[in-house]
Amino acid sequence: MTHSHAAPATASDASASDDTLAFISRGYGFGRHIWRRARGSVARAVPLRLLGGDSLLVRGAEGVELFYDERRMRRHGAMPSFIQETLFGHGSVHSLDGDEHRHRKATFLNVAYEDAQVTRLLPHLEREWQAELDDWVGGGERSAYDAGVGALGRAIMRWAGLPGTAEAKTRWAAREAQIVDGFGVPYSPEFLLAGLNRLWCDRHAKELIEAVRAGTLEAAEGTALHAWASHRGPDGELLEAKLAGVELQNVLRPTIAVARFVAFAAKELHDRPEWRERIAAETTERGRLTGGELASAFAQEVRRTAPFVPMLPAQAIADIEIDGERLPAGGRVLLDILGTNTDAESWERANAFDPERFVGRDDWESIATFVPHGGGHPTTGHRCPGEKIAIAGLAAAVAVLSDPRVAILDAGLEVNRRRLPTKPASGGVVRSASAPSATPRCPFH
Repeated sequence: MTHSHAAPATASDASASDDTLAFISRGYGFGRHIWRRARGSVARAVPLRLLGGDSLLVRGAEGVELFYDERRMRRHGAMPSFIQETLFGHGSVHSLDGDEHRHRKATFLNVAYEDAQVTRLLPHLEREWQAELDDWVGGGERSAYDAGVGALGRAIMRWAGLPGTAEAKTRWAAREAQIVDGFGVPYSPEFLLAGLNRLWCDRHAKELIEAVRAGTLEAAEGTALHAWASHRGPDGELLEAKLAGVELQNVLRPTIAVARFVAFAAKELHDRPEWRERIAAETTERGRLTGGELASAFAQEVRRTAPFVPMLPAQAIADIEIDGERLPAGGRVLLDILGTNTDAESWERANAFDPERFVGRDDWESIATFVPHGGGHPTTGHRCPGEKIAIAGLAAAVAVLSDPRVAILDAGLEVNRRRLPTKPASGGVVRSASAPSATPRCPFH
């Protein structure tokens, strides 16, 4: 897509006021707020100032192409340190570029991206989500989010080769989930708790790596625990144990974070009983919770539309121009993730929730503007190599939440779009469909 302009603008041409407070106060509405400065829906870039520096907010296929072009962009130093250190961990793959990034990324690809590894995870997902379903049908009442943290956490930890009881895995998963929940609110006690949980998780993961290397803990070949315990850097030396533990968590935590999508799936299924019926019929016919085409399509549409990661940062290492806007080297480029996933120029009925768009579509990685877990290709860029795992876990959750024996309650499904990250307030409370309704209360009390 090309557009003609009289003269290219620069980021410094934007209002001199800094937009950082607007980002904090508007949350997921920040992108829409900034795009109002642009030339309507066709604009691919708009200047702003963030954290005192010139920046460009970009979207669409053009924005994705620019953002992941390592000749013009780098990730190192672009992410605010309080987010990098808390969410991803010091020295993690997310902060690397070039050959160093590709070398580290290769282990993630071997561990999580290969179809055989995804297939190996499916029985664990089946087992853990069936346990959550049985608990709900048996009279339990808890949120889809909490169930997701537990089911996805236990499944991915067993798949990764980690020792410990189911209860211990559930507790560790809850810590990892809280890191995700608290990293984006530096003004809140939740951020402090996220930092404390990061310290605990880093220490525990480091101890596992050291135990494998010392021979006191066996790690099966092909598991994530084995891969990171044996990972060597480009210099041939074993990765420092703490950093290896950080990267081990960067396999676990993104999967656990899919529980936020599970909460959004509960909300969307609650509002679309016809899809619940279709998915339930599919699940019954197939006889298992994992791998259903309709459930997977519904999961993909949740990933496209849910306010999960609002944007990602990179730093320009050369002067750039995109869609008539210029940014000098050293400026920050922000890829509008939600704005790209719902871009009216890229998607038909972009703001409509319609899983049919993904039914029978296996080439989702080739959709340039479908970037819930980053853009480009996992083997050559920064796109998350665990995306297939995320889809498998979320699709199984969709199948469970569509079971007619459970009900998704009405209350608490509203979403605070100012908080980062967000989810339906209640997490999507689920209980047995045969449970008696709450006793009606007097409207005057």
